[in-house]
Amino acid sequence: MPVNKIVASFDEAVADIQDGAVIMVGGFGTVVSMPSCLLEALDRKGVKNLTTVSNSSGFGADVWRMQGAKFPEDMDILVRNGRIKKAIVSAPVSAMYVNNFEKLLRAGKVEIEMVPQGTLAERVRAAKAGIGGFYVPVGIGTVIEEGKEKKVIDGREYLLELPIKADFALIHAYKGDRWGNLIYRGTSRTFNPTMAGAARVTIAEVDEIVELGELDPEAIVTPGVYVDRVVARPRECPAP
Repeated sequence: MPVNKIVASFDEAVADIQDGAVIMVGGFGTVVSMPSCLLEALDRKGVKNLTTVSNSSGFGADVWRMQGAKFPEDMDILVRNGRIKKAIVSAPVSAMYVNNFEKLLRAGKVEIEMVPQGTLAERVRAAKAGIGGFYVPVGIGTVIEEGKEKKVIDGREYLLELPIKADFALIHAYKGDRWGNLIYRGTSRTFNPTMAGAARVTIAEVDEIVELGELDPEAIVTPGVYVDRVVARPRECPAP
């Protein structure tokens, strides 16, 4: 039977995500690089007590609607609706205003593990590559070093960082085919391809599904071997 990783709907794509799962969510800072429709479907499912791994905790749909975003939901949809128990994150709060994550954090309703951005990417990549851990100098002398093993290498202190493994990775790509091969645009080519394959199941939300052979093999960033499901965006994210 030919390999076909395309699923018919976003709700079907996230149907087996259960309470308490560890979820990686791709994207950088802006909503254009995030799997917005998958996040909406996950929220509709009503899961709770999630541990999320992401670069930011989200700015909220209202912010992105004001900027004309067609798919405005980011991580904030899981935050404001109480889906998250713990966030492993690089940029949890906003410098411009108090976001929903900061409100929950100050109220003691969510846990946080702060990880420097480059370290976060490398911890995710380590899980993908099967690496047991690595040493970095980032975080020495800060709260980041608390509880971590230290090692002196060439006269400089380093921290041992361990891989971050997840049950599911929700990512966004520009184009994909039924085998799961993916290409990206702009800032989507940051945490999305890094997270692809770092979880037990990787689900890719793509702007367009193309026929096999249409993607230039030299342009493919994420080979299909790292992707388990592909779902295409419609003209707008489907309502419940």
